[in-house]
Amino acid sequence: MNTNLPMATRTSERPRERLLAHGPQVLTSAELLAIILRTGIRGCSAVELGHRLIHHCGGLRELLASDAATLLSLPGLGQAKACEILAINELSRRALEEELRKGETLDRPERVKRYCVALLAHLKIEHCVALYLDTRFRLIACDEVSRGTLSQSSVYPREIIKAALRHHAAALILAHNHPSGVAEPSQADLALTQHLRKALALVDVRLLDHLIVTATGAVSLAERGSL
Repeated sequence: MNTNLPMATRTSERPRERLLAHGPQVLTSAELLAIILRTGIRGCSAVELGHRLIHHCGGLRELLASDAATLLSLPGLGQAKACEILAINELSRRALEEELRKGETLDRPERVKRYCVALLAHLKIEHCVALYLDTRFRLIACDEVSRGTLSQSSVYPREIIKAALRHHAAALILAHNHPSGVAEPSQADLALTQHLRKALALVDVRLLDHLIVTATGAVSLAERGSL
C-alpha cells in the first residue's frame, strides 16, 4: 500500500471517516451517496458510482426522486441499492410531513413548499393534491385529487369538499406541478382557484393557498395576490 499519497487524496477515499470527523457537510453529494451504497462495482469505486448515477439522472434530486423501475435500469444498481435510494427519498418526505402535522403551517410557509416540492417536483405529468388542515393549520391528510392537465373538469370541487368534511378539515391548500418547468399560473389554474375557493366557503372551509410546483421550487398564488 502506498502511504506516500497526499493526505487530501487518502482522506477523500474514506468518506465515512471524514463524515465522522468533520460532519456530513464537508462531503460531496457523490461521497454521501457512496456511504449509502457502501460498495461500488467492478472497476468503479462507490464514490465514482455515486458520481455516475447523479450525472446519469441529471442531478441528485432527480436520482433520489426516481421510481423503482428507473433505478433498477441504471448501471450498477441492483435491488438492494435501489431500495436504499427509494428509502432515503421516502424518509425525507415523511420527515417533512411530520413537521406539517406538528407545526402551524402558516407560520412556516416554506415548510409547505418544501413538502410539495418533494412530493411533486419530479413527476413527468401533472398531479394535483389537496393538503387538508385542522383549525391550527396542521396537516391532517394529503390526498391526490387529479392526474393530468389541470382544469375545472378534471378537479371536482364536490369531491374535495366531501373529503374536507370527512377529514373534519378547517382549511386546505391545493398544490399541483408543472412538468414544463414554467411556474406561471395558467388561466385554468386561476379559474379553478377562484371556483374552489367559493365552493369551499359554502361549507366554511378556507382555501389558504394554491401552490404551483416546478423542479426549482414552488410559487404561491396567495403570495402573488391571486387567491
